[in-house]
Amino acid sequence: MAWQQAGVLTVLAFDVGARRTGVAVGNSLSGTARPVGILDVHEAGPDWPALDAWMRDWMPDGLVVGNPLTQDGDNQPARDKAIRFARALQQRYGKPISFMDERNSSIEAAQRFAESRARGEAKRHQADQLDAWAAVIILERWFQQPHNRTELDAIA
Repeated sequence: MAWQQAGVLTVLAFDVGARRTGVAVGNSLSGTARPVGILDVHEAGPDWPALDAWMRDWMPDGLVVGNPLTQDGDNQPARDKAIRFARALQQRYGKPISFMDERNSSIEAAQRFAESRARGEAKRHQADQLDAWAAVIILERWFQQPHNRTELDAIA
């Protein structure tokens, strides 16, 4: 499925985890993103009703999923989970989906959170939102590095 080529895009991004998935939203005009929240993941899968609500609220033009590669750029088991999640998103919502390298996004999210706390902009209890901040970083990379995107359709 192809992304639209013109106009401002609203995009949701996901940092897929075993129990929690961070969610962020951004747009192509500013090239920035902000955290939306945490999507709980249960044995039966993600909390689809919560995600359905975010999809209605934000009406994204497409979706970006973090691509969990090793530091050497190789595959790892977490990547299979991300691919399954992306395929489920595409089947459920019919939106274009890209993958973006998520290496070190959690580390960068923790650094940004610590800086925000030092400036008094974030509170300690908000640390449970780090996965959403990792999704912010994934989405901002997607805006800034179009040459590093991988479309879901290109993944076997």
